[in-house]
Amino acid sequence: MSINILIVDDSTTVRAVIEKTLRLSGVEIGNILHASNGKEALETLRNNWVDLVLTDINMPIMNGVELINEMSQDEILKTIPIAIVSTEGSQTRVEELKSKGVKAYLRKPFTPESLKKLVIDLLGVSEDESNR
Repeated sequence: MSINILIVDDSTTVRAVIEKTLRLSGVEIGNILHASNGKEALETLRNNWVDLVLTDINMPIMNGVELINEMSQDEILKTIPIAIVSTEGSQTRVEELKSKGVKAYLRKPFTPESLKKLVIDLLGVSEDESNR
């Protein structure tokens, strides 16, 4: 089962690092889509099949919290798992975001192994399937 992932971050470098890490992870990846803010992400989500959203919090135009709020108001988009990938990691912020439906939180900088584990845990892919 190949998975489609949307990476939302205002840094092209961070998006490229996350994509490369995902491609090297051994998880069967389909399409990796990119958005530089929440507004672009919503447009991408409405026009593409996405299995997982990895989003930063602090971005211009529409930040990650606003994106999460918008997704939660849409019957289809609210079913897509969301994981935060951010330098911001206070316990209060993490709890606030999880109460809004965020499934996981990965603090930057992250290891390739931690990103792989996050994807496997969220999408229910077994280690064996991810290594094929």
